[in-house]
Amino acid sequence: MTPVQTQHHGVEPFPQAGADGRDASGPRVRDDMTVEVALSLMAGARVDHLVLCDGDDQSTGLITLARLAVLRDSPAYTDRIRLRDVLTLAR
Repeated sequence: MTPVQTQHHGVEPFPQAGADGRDASGPRVRDDMTVEVALSLMAGARVDHLVLCDGDDQSTGLITLARLAVLRDSPAYTDRIRLRDVLTLAR
C-alpha cells in the first residue's frame, strides 16, 4: 500500500486536472495510488479532494471525489486505474 502524507500546506500551481478553484491544501498522496484506495481515503478523511504528488513529492494535480465517482461508474473503469492515469485522461 502507498503511504499517505497528510501535510496541510500550500502547493505550487499545477495543471488543470480536476482543479475547480478549490483550496490546494489537503491530503497529499502519491499519484500511483489506485482510484479505489483514493476513494477509501477520501471517505475516511472526510475530504472531497486530494493533492496528487509524484515520486519527488512535487504536486502534479488535484483530484476530486466527484470526478472519481463519475469515473468509477463508467464502463471503462477497472480497479487497476491509478490516479496519474486519471490526470492523463483529462488532457
